[in-house]
Amino acid sequence: MTRHVALLRGIGPSDPNMRNDRLRAVCEDLGLDNVVTVQSSGNIVFDVGDSERADLEGQLEAAWRESLGFESTTIVRTCDELAALTDLAPFGDRQHGRESYLLVTFVKNHIEPTFSMPHTPAGTACTMLGGTGRELFTVTDATKAGSPNTMSWLEGEFGKAITSRTWLTVQRILGRCR
Repeated sequence: MTRHVALLRGIGPSDPNMRNDRLRAVCEDLGLDNVVTVQSSGNIVFDVGDSERADLEGQLEAAWRESLGFESTTIVRTCDELAALTDLAPFGDRQHGRESYLLVTFVKNHIEPTFSMPHTPAGTACTMLGGTGRELFTVTDATKAGSPNTMSWLEGEFGKAITSRTWLTVQRILGRCR
């Protein structure tokens, strides 16, 4: 058994069908073991035997639709893959807070940005520091007036088969991986 994380896009806990208890139940119905949720934003940690990532993602996406009536891009990583991000120290000594918003964007399919990094898009307060081909690391300077919607920029560049988490949330998810 390998410990995995499913990262769901667009989860709103105000929708009863998107609440943690329902998400856990669907995962358990699929035969996933030791299912736990982290926060109320579509982070599910579980154990599963040998399974292809794309198969797991497809099964989960179909289950959300069939069992709970909603669509959600679902991106799966192993807990070891998530832990490896910590080893990269993608944000250096930056701290997530009111002035500096640290964001990890997970992509469903491997990508190659068309620009060199670090990259600050014109007219924005965000800087993409780097990436792995499957994750992107962005910092937003929240002290600048009219800080852009970083997610809109990311979607415009990389499409909607992405989902983002703050660096703090990634750390919380890792805590549940153990």
